[in-house]
Amino acid sequence: MTETAPVPEALDAYRSSQAYLGAFLGADHRRNERRTWLVTAVCAITLAAQVAGGLLFRSMALTAAGLHMAAHVAALLVAAGAYRLARRYAGSPRFTWGAGKLGDLAGFANAVVLGLTAILIAVESGRRLLQPQAVDYASALPLAGAGLVVTLVCVWLLRPDRRAAQDLNLSAAHLHLTADAAVGVLTIAGLLAGWRLGWSWADSIAGLAGAALVAQFAVSLIRRTAATLLDMNPSPDLTAEIRARLQAGGERVLDLHVWRLGPGHHAAVAVVSAEPAPSTEALHARLNGLEGLSHVTVEARGGGVRP
Repeated sequence: MTETAPVPEALDAYRSSQAYLGAFLGADHRRNERRTWLVTAVCAITLAAQVAGGLLFRSMALTAAGLHMAAHVAALLVAAGAYRLARRYAGSPRFTWGAGKLGDLAGFANAVVLGLTAILIAVESGRRLLQPQAVDYASALPLAGAGLVVTLVCVWLLRPDRRAAQDLNLSAAHLHLTADAAVGVLTIAGLLAGWRLGWSWADSIAGLAGAALVAQFAVSLIRRTAATLLDMNPSPDLTAEIRARLQAGGERVLDLHVWRLGPGHHAAVAVVSAEPAPSTEALHARLNGLEGLSHVTVEARGGGVRP
Protein backbone atom coordinates (compact mmCIF):
# COMPACT_ATOMS: atom_id res chain seq x y z
CA MET A 1 0.00 0.00 0.00
CA THR A 2 1.38 3.34 -0.96
CA GLU A 3 0.61 6.81 0.31
CA THR A 4 -2.15 8.45 -1.72
CA ALA A 5 -1.04 11.61 -3.50
CA PRO A 6 -3.21 14.71 -2.96
CA VAL A 7 -5.44 15.79 -5.80
CA PRO A 8 -4.12 18.76 -7.82
CA GLU A 9 -6.68 21.15 -6.27
CA ALA A 10 -5.60 20.24 -2.74
CA LEU A 11 -1.95 20.44 -3.71
CA ASP A 12 -2.44 23.91 -5.19
CA ALA A 13 -4.22 25.04 -2.05
CA TYR A 14 -1.40 23.66 0.07
CA ARG A 15 1.23 25.41 -2.02
CA SER A 16 -0.56 28.74 -1.71
CA SER A 17 -1.05 28.45 2.04
CA GLN A 18 0.97 30.54 4.47
CA ALA A 19 2.37 27.36 6.00
CA TYR A 20 3.94 26.33 2.71
CA LEU A 21 5.32 29.79 1.95
CA GLY A 22 7.64 29.50 4.94
CA ALA A 23 7.93 25.71 5.00
CA PHE A 24 11.46 25.25 3.73
CA LEU A 25 12.91 28.70 4.44
CA GLY A 26 15.24 29.25 7.38
CA ALA A 27 14.28 30.60 10.77
CA ASP A 28 14.15 34.41 10.86
CA HIS A 29 14.47 34.55 7.08
CA ARG A 30 13.31 38.18 6.78
CA ARG A 31 15.45 39.35 9.68
CA ASN A 32 18.54 37.73 8.21
CA GLU A 33 17.77 39.36 4.86
CA ARG A 34 17.51 42.82 6.45
CA ARG A 35 20.76 42.35 8.35
CA THR A 36 22.50 41.21 5.17
CA TRP A 37 21.44 44.34 3.29
CA LEU A 38 22.61 46.54 6.19
CA VAL A 39 26.02 44.88 6.33
CA THR A 40 26.34 45.15 2.53
CA ALA A 41 26.03 48.93 2.75
CA VAL A 42 28.58 49.16 5.56
CA CYS A 43 31.06 46.96 3.69
CA ALA A 44 30.69 48.99 0.48
CA ILE A 45 31.73 52.15 2.31
CA THR A 46 34.67 50.37 3.96
CA LEU A 47 35.75 48.91 0.63
CA ALA A 48 36.07 52.33 -0.95
CA ALA A 49 38.15 53.61 1.97
CA GLN A 50 40.49 50.59 2.06
CA VAL A 51 41.22 50.46 -1.66
CA ALA A 52 41.80 54.22 -1.82
CA GLY A 53 44.09 54.03 1.21
CA GLY A 54 46.04 51.07 -0.16
CA LEU A 55 46.70 52.84 -3.43
CA LEU A 56 47.51 56.15 -1.76
CA PHE A 57 49.83 54.70 0.89
CA ARG A 58 51.22 51.89 -1.33
CA SER A 59 50.31 49.15 1.15
CA MET A 60 49.81 45.68 -0.32
CA ALA A 61 48.26 44.35 2.87
CA LEU A 62 45.78 47.23 2.96
CA THR A 63 45.02 46.78 -0.74
CA ALA A 64 44.54 43.06 -0.12
CA ALA A 65 42.09 43.83 2.65
CA GLY A 66 40.22 46.11 0.26
CA LEU A 67 40.11 43.45 -2.46
CA HIS A 68 38.85 40.96 0.04
CA MET A 69 36.19 43.42 1.15
CA ALA A 70 35.16 43.83 -2.51
CA ALA A 71 34.55 40.10 -2.62
CA HIS A 72 32.46 40.49 0.51
CA VAL A 73 30.30 43.18 -1.05
CA ALA A 74 29.66 40.92 -4.05
CA ALA A 75 29.03 37.94 -1.78
CA LEU A 76 26.64 39.89 0.42
CA LEU A 77 24.71 41.11 -2.61
CA VAL A 78 24.36 37.51 -3.77
CA ALA A 79 23.27 36.44 -0.28
CA ALA A 80 20.71 39.21 0.05
CA GLY A 81 19.40 38.50 -3.45
CA ALA A 82 19.04 34.81 -2.61
CA TYR A 83 16.96 35.65 0.45
CA ARG A 84 14.68 37.82 -1.64
CA LEU A 85 14.29 35.25 -4.44
CA ALA A 86 13.64 32.45 -1.94
CA ARG A 87 10.75 34.46 -0.49
CA ARG A 88 9.44 35.35 -3.91
CA TYR A 89 9.39 31.78 -5.22
CA ALA A 90 8.59 29.95 -1.97
CA GLY A 91 5.17 28.92 -3.28
CA SER A 92 6.10 28.45 -6.93
CA PRO A 93 5.26 25.01 -8.40
CA ARG A 94 8.43 25.32 -10.50
CA PHE A 95 10.41 24.35 -7.38
CA THR A 96 9.47 20.76 -6.56
CA TRP A 97 10.92 20.94 -3.06
CA GLY A 98 10.50 24.64 -2.38
CA ALA A 99 13.00 27.47 -2.75
CA GLY A 100 14.98 26.80 0.42
CA LYS A 101 18.08 25.70 -1.47
CA LEU A 102 18.51 29.06 -3.18
CA GLY A 103 20.49 30.15 -0.14
CA ASP A 104 22.70 27.06 -0.40
CA LEU A 105 23.36 27.84 -4.07
CA ALA A 106 24.31 31.40 -3.10
CA GLY A 107 26.61 30.04 -0.40
CA PHE A 108 28.38 27.81 -2.93
CA ALA A 109 28.82 30.71 -5.37
CA ASN A 110 30.22 32.87 -2.58
CA ALA A 111 32.64 30.12 -1.57
CA VAL A 112 34.00 30.04 -5.13
CA VAL A 113 34.38 33.84 -5.10
CA LEU A 114 36.20 33.57 -1.77
CA GLY A 115 38.62 31.07 -3.29
CA LEU A 116 39.28 33.29 -6.31
CA THR A 117 39.92 36.22 -3.98
CA ALA A 118 42.53 34.16 -2.13
CA ILE A 119 44.30 33.46 -5.42
CA LEU A 120 44.31 37.15 -6.41
CA ILE A 121 45.68 38.20 -3.03
CA ALA A 122 48.39 35.53 -3.17
CA VAL A 123 49.49 36.50 -6.69
CA GLU A 124 49.68 40.22 -5.93
CA SER A 125 51.40 39.66 -2.58
CA GLY A 126 53.98 37.43 -4.25
CA ARG A 127 54.64 40.08 -6.87
CA ARG A 128 55.11 42.75 -4.20
CA LEU A 129 57.43 40.43 -2.28
CA LEU A 130 59.68 40.06 -5.33
CA GLN A 131 59.38 43.73 -6.25
CA PRO A 132 59.07 45.66 -2.94
CA GLN A 133 57.53 49.12 -2.89
CA ALA A 134 57.79 51.83 -0.26
CA VAL A 135 54.88 51.81 2.17
CA ASP A 136 53.54 54.80 4.13
CA TYR A 137 53.05 52.82 7.35
CA ALA A 138 52.02 55.72 9.55
CA SER A 139 49.15 56.62 7.24
CA ALA A 140 48.10 53.06 6.39
CA LEU A 141 47.82 51.80 9.99
CA PRO A 142 44.90 53.99 11.15
CA LEU A 143 42.90 53.08 8.07
CA ALA A 144 43.65 49.38 8.56
CA GLY A 145 42.56 49.64 12.19
CA ALA A 146 39.34 51.41 11.23
CA GLY A 147 38.63 48.74 8.62
CA LEU A 148 39.09 46.00 11.22
CA VAL A 149 36.69 47.71 13.62
CA VAL A 150 34.05 48.00 10.90
CA THR A 151 34.50 44.35 9.95
CA LEU A 152 34.14 43.19 13.55
CA VAL A 153 30.90 45.18 13.84
CA CYS A 154 29.61 43.48 10.68
CA VAL A 155 30.63 40.06 12.00
CA TRP A 156 28.59 40.80 15.11
CA LEU A 157 25.59 41.95 13.07
CA LEU A 158 25.55 38.74 11.01
CA ARG A 159 26.39 36.31 13.81
CA PRO A 160 24.20 33.20 13.38
CA ASP A 161 22.21 32.17 16.44
CA ARG A 162 21.34 28.56 17.22
CA ARG A 163 18.36 28.48 14.87
CA ALA A 164 20.20 30.25 12.05
CA ALA A 165 23.31 28.08 12.29
CA GLN A 166 21.94 25.78 9.57
CA ASP A 167 21.40 28.69 7.17
CA LEU A 168 24.36 28.22 4.82
CA ASN A 169 23.58 31.50 3.07
CA LEU A 170 23.99 33.45 6.29
CA SER A 171 26.93 31.26 7.33
CA ALA A 172 28.69 32.00 4.04
CA ALA A 173 28.24 35.75 4.48
CA HIS A 174 29.40 35.54 8.09
CA LEU A 175 32.42 33.44 7.09
CA HIS A 176 33.42 36.01 4.48
CA LEU A 177 33.46 38.71 7.14
CA THR A 178 35.25 36.50 9.67
CA ALA A 179 37.96 35.83 7.11
CA ASP A 180 38.19 39.54 6.44
CA ALA A 181 38.64 40.22 10.15
CA ALA A 182 41.48 37.70 10.24
CA VAL A 183 43.07 39.32 7.18
CA GLY A 184 42.67 42.69 8.92
CA VAL A 185 44.60 41.46 11.95
CA LEU A 186 47.38 40.15 9.68
CA THR A 187 47.38 43.46 7.80
CA ILE A 188 47.95 45.44 10.97
CA ALA A 189 50.64 43.01 12.13
CA GLY A 190 52.46 43.33 8.80
CA LEU A 191 52.28 47.11 8.82
CA LEU A 192 53.53 47.31 12.40
CA ALA A 193 56.41 44.95 11.66
CA GLY A 194 57.43 47.01 8.65
CA TRP A 195 57.15 50.30 10.49
CA ARG A 196 58.68 49.43 13.86
CA LEU A 197 61.13 46.67 12.92
CA GLY A 198 62.03 47.73 9.41
CA TRP A 199 60.83 44.45 7.92
CA SER A 200 59.75 45.70 4.53
CA TRP A 201 58.79 42.19 3.48
CA ALA A 202 56.34 41.75 6.36
CA ASP A 203 53.53 43.59 4.55
CA SER A 204 53.63 41.16 1.63
CA ILE A 205 54.02 38.14 3.91
CA ALA A 206 50.90 39.28 5.76
CA GLY A 207 49.08 39.33 2.42
CA LEU A 208 50.24 35.77 1.64
CA ALA A 209 49.20 34.55 5.07
CA GLY A 210 45.82 36.17 4.63
CA ALA A 211 45.42 34.48 1.24
CA ALA A 212 46.15 31.07 2.78
CA LEU A 213 43.59 31.66 5.52
CA VAL A 214 40.92 32.83 3.08
CA ALA A 215 41.58 29.78 0.89
CA GLN A 216 41.08 27.49 3.87
CA PHE A 217 37.75 29.12 4.67
CA ALA A 218 36.70 28.84 1.02
CA VAL A 219 37.44 25.11 0.83
CA SER A 220 35.48 24.48 4.04
CA LEU A 221 32.47 26.39 2.75
CA ILE A 222 32.59 24.71 -0.68
CA ARG A 223 32.46 21.30 0.98
CA ARG A 224 29.45 22.21 3.13
CA THR A 225 27.38 23.81 0.38
CA ALA A 226 28.30 21.23 -2.28
CA ALA A 227 27.17 18.45 0.07
CA THR A 228 23.74 20.08 0.21
CA LEU A 229 23.46 20.76 -3.51
CA LEU A 230 24.46 17.15 -4.28
CA ASP A 231 21.87 15.82 -1.80
CA MET A 232 24.40 14.07 0.36
CA ASN A 233 23.08 12.69 3.65
CA PRO A 234 22.82 15.84 5.79
CA SER A 235 22.59 14.08 9.15
CA PRO A 236 23.54 10.45 9.88
CA ASP A 237 22.01 10.89 13.34
CA LEU A 238 18.65 11.96 11.90
CA THR A 239 18.74 9.10 9.40
CA ALA A 240 19.48 6.58 12.16
CA GLU A 241 16.64 7.95 14.30
CA ILE A 242 14.17 7.71 11.40
CA ARG A 243 15.22 4.13 10.70
CA ALA A 244 14.95 3.17 14.37
CA ARG A 245 11.44 4.63 14.69
CA LEU A 246 10.17 2.99 11.52
CA GLN A 247 11.48 -0.40 12.68
CA ALA A 248 10.24 -0.01 16.25
CA GLY A 249 7.43 -2.56 15.73
CA GLY A 250 9.59 -5.22 14.10
CA GLU A 251 9.23 -3.84 10.58
CA ARG A 252 12.12 -3.74 8.13
CA VAL A 253 13.24 -0.59 6.31
CA LEU A 254 14.02 -1.65 2.75
CA ASP A 255 14.94 1.78 1.44
CA LEU A 256 15.52 5.15 3.10
CA HIS A 257 16.64 8.48 1.67
CA VAL A 258 17.10 11.68 3.67
CA TRP A 259 18.11 15.01 2.18
CA ARG A 260 18.10 18.70 3.00
CA LEU A 261 15.31 20.95 1.68
CA GLY A 262 16.47 24.20 3.25
CA PRO A 263 17.83 25.60 6.52
CA GLY A 264 16.55 23.37 9.31
CA HIS A 265 14.29 21.36 6.97
CA HIS A 266 14.78 17.80 5.73
CA ALA A 267 12.77 15.33 3.68
CA ALA A 268 12.65 11.56 3.97
CA VAL A 269 11.40 8.84 1.63
CA ALA A 270 11.17 5.34 3.04
CA VAL A 271 9.99 1.88 2.02
CA VAL A 272 8.97 -0.27 4.98
CA SER A 273 8.19 -3.99 4.89
CA ALA A 274 6.29 -6.19 7.36
CA GLU A 275 3.81 -9.07 7.38
CA PRO A 276 1.09 -7.99 7.17
CA ALA A 277 1.85 -4.66 5.51
CA PRO A 278 1.91 -1.88 8.14
CA SER A 279 -0.33 1.17 8.04
CA THR A 280 1.32 4.22 6.51
CA GLU A 281 -0.61 6.39 8.95
CA ALA A 282 0.95 4.52 11.88
CA LEU A 283 4.42 4.82 10.36
CA HIS A 284 3.93 8.54 9.85
CA ALA A 285 2.80 8.90 13.45
CA ARG A 286 6.08 7.39 14.66
CA LEU A 287 7.97 10.24 13.01
CA ASN A 288 5.80 13.01 14.43
CA GLY A 289 7.73 15.59 16.41
CA LEU A 290 11.10 14.63 14.96
CA GLU A 291 12.98 17.94 14.82
CA GLY A 292 14.17 19.01 11.38
CA LEU A 293 11.95 16.56 9.48
CA SER A 294 9.54 18.63 7.39
CA HIS A 295 8.37 16.26 4.63
CA VAL A 296 7.87 12.48 4.79
CA THR A 297 6.78 9.93 2.20
CA VAL A 298 6.39 6.33 3.36
CA GLU A 299 5.55 3.28 1.28
CA ALA A 300 4.41 0.15 3.12
CA ARG A 301 4.85 -3.33 1.62
CA GLY A 302 4.02 -6.86 2.63
CA GLY A 303 6.84 -8.97 4.04
CA GLY A 304 7.36 -10.96 0.87
CA VAL A 305 7.80 -7.96 -1.41
CA ARG A 306 11.32 -6.84 -2.19
CA PRO A 307 12.43 -3.36 -3.46
